[in-house]
Amino acid sequence: MIKNIQISGFADEISSDFRTQLEKVTALSMHYISLRSADGKNIADYTENEVKEKLLPLLEQYQVKVSSIGSPIGKVDIRDEEGFEKQKRQLCELCKIAGLLECRYVRIFSFFTPEGENPDDYRGIVIEKLRQFLEIAREYDVILLHENEKGIYGDIGRRCLELFEALPDEHLRAAFDYANFVQCKEDTAKCWELLRPYIVYIHIKDALYASGENVKCGTGDGKIRELLRQAILEEGYEGFLTLEPHLVNFAALASLEKGNPDLVIKKNQARTGEEGYEMQYHALCEILEQI
Repeated sequence: MIKNIQISGFADEISSDFRTQLEKVTALSMHYISLRSADGKNIADYTENEVKEKLLPLLEQYQVKVSSIGSPIGKVDIRDEEGFEKQKRQLCELCKIAGLLECRYVRIFSFFTPEGENPDDYRGIVIEKLRQFLEIAREYDVILLHENEKGIYGDIGRRCLELFEALPDEHLRAAFDYANFVQCKEDTAKCWELLRPYIVYIHIKDALYASGENVKCGTGDGKIRELLRQAILEEGYEGFLTLEPHLVNFAALASLEKGNPDLVIKKNQARTGEEGYEMQYHALCEILEQI
């Protein structure tokens, strides 16, 4: 494997059972996961004490570390003030959890904007709310990773860049997701060029322009091979490559895709979540070996 590159992954795509997640990743000789949900419960619904009592002992038993907290913070309607206040409280707890797990990163989003309206009209309020998230992150010295999710303000390269330029802070950086850009009809190479100064984390997920369907990494339109080669060999990228296969309809998918998982998985491409995760892992390893 390449020096200073670590493979992680959203292990809840393997199983909702946390022990099963850890058994599978260690069987693949992986030492990191991105913690999004465990035992059927989203990480944002855990307290620091619950993580300490229920999850940390298993992580230590299997000698697995956490690369990022895969939180849903920012996945709320921009007009939902009650939801925003709840998420600020959750973010405080997630920052404590990150500290407990010796994890630098908490993944966030930049709010859903109303369908049929121009997201640019909400730029000011998005920036102000992200600023409040940043204040919490600074307090705990945690880095917020903004993911370019579909349907949020920062779903395309231009608007992602606007956020980083409006909030120039080392506690806000980018998690680059190839598939989400493809599903927004964006050119991933152009997005990479725009956002490169801010990218510290990469999601390994691919998709097709024509259908929006997720496919095994390197077989879609995300340009994963060429962009990883460029990032690692030419630009010296170091850090995590985090598997997010989306090849099988798993338990938490509906909540991630606003209740409509058929948008991204029209037909299971593996028999089980474990098999889909393993497929993505080996496909990424093959790309890295070629690099």
